[in-house]
Amino acid sequence: MADFLGMMKQAAQLQSKMQAMQDELAQVEVEGISGGGLVSVRMTAKMEVKAVKIDPSLIKPDEHEILEDLLVTALGDARRKAETAMQEKMASLTGGLGLPPGLG
Repeated sequence: MADFLGMMKQAAQLQSKMQAMQDELAQVEVEGISGGGLVSVRMTAKMEVKAVKIDPSLIKPDEHEILEDLLVTALGDARRKAETAMQEKMASLTGGLGLPPGLG
């Protein structure tokens, strides 16, 4: 029974830490860049896009497909960086819990 109570206490602590981590992730921002800096996307580690910047030289009617491709690339770059930031936060949170493989 003591093990069960210990597990419940540990689960409550984990839940509290997870909420704090979620709040932190909302504050962590990364920037994805494409086209040598002509297009950039800023997003939180929770994948919320905050800003998109496009160099004025790209805004030409006959080059809209290039701009679309660069936006996709910048969003992908930002998403990868946000996922890395989230994984780093998760690792620092779950590092000492001794979770089974695959759950850390």
